[in-house]
Amino acid sequence: MPKLQLSLLKKVLSDIRFWIIFFFLLRLIGITNPPLEVGHNWRQTDTAMVARNFLEMEPTIMYPRVDTAGEKTGITGMEFPVFNYLIYLVSLIFGYDHWYGRLINLIVTSFGLWFFFRLASRFFNAKVALYATLILTCSVWFQFSRKIMPDTFSMSLVITGIFFALEYFTSSSSGQRMRYIILFFLLFTLGTLSKISSGYLLVMCIPALVSTSPYIWRKIWFCLLSVISIAIILFWYYMWTPYLVETYGYWHFFMGKSFSQGLSELGEHLPNVLSKFYDTALKFIGFGVFLAGVILAIIKKDKVALYVFISSSLAFGLVVIKTGFNFSHHNYYVIPYVPIMALMAGFALSLLKSQRWAIVIVALVCLESTINQNQDFRIKKENAFLTQLDQLLDEHLEKDGLVLINSNQHPTPMYFAHRKGWVASNENILANQYIDSLSVLGLKYVLILKHGFGEDIQVPELEILVEDEHLRIYKL
Repeated sequence: MPKLQLSLLKKVLSDIRFWIIFFFLLRLIGITNPPLEVGHNWRQTDTAMVARNFLEMEPTIMYPRVDTAGEKTGITGMEFPVFNYLIYLVSLIFGYDHWYGRLINLIVTSFGLWFFFRLASRFFNAKVALYATLILTCSVWFQFSRKIMPDTFSMSLVITGIFFALEYFTSSSSGQRMRYIILFFLLFTLGTLSKISSGYLLVMCIPALVSTSPYIWRKIWFCLLSVISIAIILFWYYMWTPYLVETYGYWHFFMGKSFSQGLSELGEHLPNVLSKFYDTALKFIGFGVFLAGVILAIIKKDKVALYVFISSSLAFGLVVIKTGFNFSHHNYYVIPYVPIMALMAGFALSLLKSQRWAIVIVALVCLESTINQNQDFRIKKENAFLTQLDQLLDEHLEKDGLVLINSNQHPTPMYFAHRKGWVASNENILANQYIDSLSVLGLKYVLILKHGFGEDIQVPELEILVEDEHLRIYKL
């Protein structure tokens, strides 16, 4: 290969924009898949039903609705539905489809990766930023950036907001500073409203606040807007969310544990808690490189690396404690901390004398992580019948007839049924007076799934309306 072409190829491959676009295109594979992959279909359909209800019922963002609240309105407390509302807005133009959520998340997260690169370049240098961004792209973010879930969406908004905050502190143009501080306020507020755990990253702005910079008014305005932002966030989560639950009678959102209970639960499930860092986040090779970065930062007494690691770890530690058992049980709770792990891994690789070895290690980290996430591009065949469930029910049931489905606590079948009602376990359904108690509230049909989200049971006292190899529908 001629030297000019080789030099051009190296230049392209060392440009993070090439890799962001490459992985964006890669994750477009199966982007229109229904939310029926193995992992977190329940969380995705939960998000999607709120967006669909904005379109079909009431598009007031302060009153999100789910479909599993039985005879109630479905209005309930949850994360501020920015992500859901974007799906709704797109649906106003093109008509509703679940995969819009996948694409919106992928677009926002791809921009988030670009601003993560720029933010990492501010703290370290372009080499650290390149390695860290590649590792973050292929981390657990790889799959969650194309799910109909707000986790990477939220963190991408917050990362971008923090970047503009730091630009605000250093810009010499008053017009630019105004734009930057407004962008920080909007992005950080919306990002943290979307997922409150993402807000811990605000600690990255502390060095700018405690610096000897003479621009005291910049610090004052930043603090003022930060306080307003935090007040809005606290209002939503600790006043409005409880109000919705109390007023409309349906509890849906996990509000965290007390510190004592959280610590107790983390201790009881410590192996699973630790696995979220050494397995889920970056997989094993990536975690090893992350640890190397921490050790090297200590040995070299690198103040920037140590600050990034210690401050973010302490802040995120509070999030982990408040999450308690849920942190050990769900792998998306580690998502906000993965950018810090990627930064420390990038820091370690930048110190290698041979950058060829650094490239090899990055490639191994990315390969191990993405291979272990390939199942996310497929849906479970045994659940594929659910995509036709709405059409089947329309042939036999009225649209507003309340339905009971034996899917335990999973809302996924209810979402695909495009109905309102209840989800319950087989044990509950067969319990004395359970169906009678729901019939008083308006229950019309019982849908028994024979596989997938439920197991076949007989309800002999009810009339069979329709049956096939996948399900049986009883009429009250």
